[in-house]
Amino acid sequence: MSSTHAPHPSRETGEKQDAGLDLPRATGSRTPSQPPTRSRTLRHPFGGRSNDPTARSQAVAAWILAVPFMAVFLVFTAGPVLASLGMSFTDIRSTDVRNPLSVQFVGLENYTRLLGDELFRKVALNTLLYLLLGVPLTLGVAMAVAVGLNRVTRFKGFFRVGFYLPVVTSIVAVSVVWKYLLRENGGLLNSALELVGLPGQAWLDSTHLALPSLVVMAVWRNFGTMTVIFLAALQSVPTEVLEAAESDGASAWSRFRHVTVPMLRPTILFGAVITGIGYLQFFEEAFVMTSGGPLDSTRSISFYTYDQFGFGNYGLAAAASYLLFLAIVLLTMLQFRLLRSKD
Repeated sequence: MSSTHAPHPSRETGEKQDAGLDLPRATGSRTPSQPPTRSRTLRHPFGGRSNDPTARSQAVAAWILAVPFMAVFLVFTAGPVLASLGMSFTDIRSTDVRNPLSVQFVGLENYTRLLGDELFRKVALNTLLYLLLGVPLTLGVAMAVAVGLNRVTRFKGFFRVGFYLPVVTSIVAVSVVWKYLLRENGGLLNSALELVGLPGQAWLDSTHLALPSLVVMAVWRNFGTMTVIFLAALQSVPTEVLEAAESDGASAWSRFRHVTVPMLRPTILFGAVITGIGYLQFFEEAFVMTSGGPLDSTRSISFYTYDQFGFGNYGLAAAASYLLFLAIVLLTMLQFRLLRSKD
């Protein structure tokens, strides 16, 4: 009897499945693999890739919208700034405008002339006095008014607008009004002093009183901005912390000094920076009220720069403006070092 062996059902089934699915054999043979298809991506105009097919059109539209501003910025801001920086190293004067080829490069001569000029040293000292007197007074008055307004429950918005109103008033109009208030003869302040038996003073004609008088007027005009900012910062101080300090027996002054003020350090830093920059650029008040007098006691670096430009000394005026810019940078760095948060 002949014996025949039937194929194993599982093996036959597996071979059929392998043939139907075209799977690779277990012996290690591999079927050629198809390269993966890559989706088409668009390169982002600023680097990288973007799958959005409209990215290119959006980038083009963005550049079209940005070009007008960039053109205006380059022509009226960046261009003059760079031009003035170059002018500070030349001897350019108003007479050289028609003949620009006669301008010569002088290096740091304009800067050395300024540092050796007695008048420039005097106006630099005046500017320093404006800074040292104006910044603490402005921040101190603004903080005191803000603390008082923070305790007011009614008409807070009315007082806030009232204190801020001088800020939005024309500086020329404010200066003219204060000039008549501080006049030696017939001024409102001297008239009030005479009513109570006190002698009047030459507020704007005295070399000792003119600069402090301008500082007082500037403080009155500028403290409203910091009052609004300090008031907003005071309202953000957690009441739980103040109540905890009060329950521990801390007095009102101790709570303000050790709790409120440390939490207001970022706000104080911001106020010191913007107020300091403003007093370093002190100009309009002295220009309208005293014309820099008496005896240049109220003339500032900005006033000096204005005068040199009017005299036609463009190179010297440009150098003075960049020395003022350097002073602003150094002051800002010092304020950040002293007033930034410790954490």
